[in-house]
Amino acid sequence: MQIKQWAAQASVRQWCGLGLAMCCLMMAVALYLQYGVGLEPCPLCIFQRVAVIIAGCVFLVGLLHNPRRRGGLVYGVLALLAAAGGIIVAGRHVWLQTLPPDSVPSCGPGLDYMLGALPLWDVMSRVLSGSGECALVEGSLWGVTLPQWTLLGFAIMALIPLALIVTRLRGSAAAQPAAAA
Repeated sequence: MQIKQWAAQASVRQWCGLGLAMCCLMMAVALYLQYGVGLEPCPLCIFQRVAVIIAGCVFLVGLLHNPRRRGGLVYGVLALLAAAGGIIVAGRHVWLQTLPPDSVPSCGPGLDYMLGALPLWDVMSRVLSGSGECALVEGSLWGVTLPQWTLLGFAIMALIPLALIVTRLRGSAAAQPAAAA
C-alpha cells in the first residue's frame, strides 16, 4: 500500500499511535542522553520534555479513544498545540546557542530553586528568557546541536497531527455530499 493511500485510510488510532511512537522515541533519546551519556538537561530542555510528554498524553488518549470524525480533529489540534509549544521552546534554545558569547544572558538560579520560590508564571518567563547554561553547546551529532535535533523532532512530530487534521477534514468533506444525496 502506498503512503498516500495509507494516510487517507488511517484511523485516528493509527495516527495517534504514530505520534505516540514519535514521543516515546524523543523521550528515550532524552533519557539516554541524561542517564547514559551524563548530559544534564538545562531548564529549556526540561520544558521541551514537558511538551513531548503533553503531546504523548494527547496521542495516548486519542489512541485509546479512537473517535470518529470531529473527535480526531480535537486530538489533532491539541497535539499540534503541544508540538508548536515544543517548537517555540526548542527554537528559543537554538537561538540562544547562536548568540555571541558576550550577548548570552547571565546564569540565574536553578530550576528547582525557582519552582520552590517563585510563582509558576515567573518561572516560565525566566526560563524562556534563557540563561547562560542554556546557551552552552554540550553535544552535537553530525554538526547539529541537540536543540537543533529536538527542533527537527518537534517539526516532524507536528506533521503527524497536521496529517490527522487534514485527513479528518477531507473525510468529513467527502461524507457531507454523500449524506446530502
